Amino acid sequence: MRSFAALLTPAAGNDVKLTEWITAARAVNLPHLRSLTNGLEIDRSAVDGAVTLPYRNGRTEGVKTRTKRIMIQMYGRAGFNLLRLRILLP
Repeated sequence: MRSFAALLTPAAGNDVKLTEWITAARAVNLPHLRSLTNGLEIDRSAVDGAVTLPYRNGRTEGVKTRTKRIMIQMYGRAGFNLLRLRILLP
């Protein structure tokens, strides 16, 4: 089951390897692995994109997290204009 870690580095052909891994994981008959494989199959197109394409959304998630943190810090203290300035001017 360690072969799953190799799939986390995006490369062409990983979607086929993922299908093989899912088949092998289901053959082991462990409840937690079966749950994981079912979850992977639910949104298979997104999972295939994650294991084959080199694109990531880490920077977007970082901006979103920073914005939420600023909003929490400023809760009830100021209006939208000050919030806008704090986001645009770090």
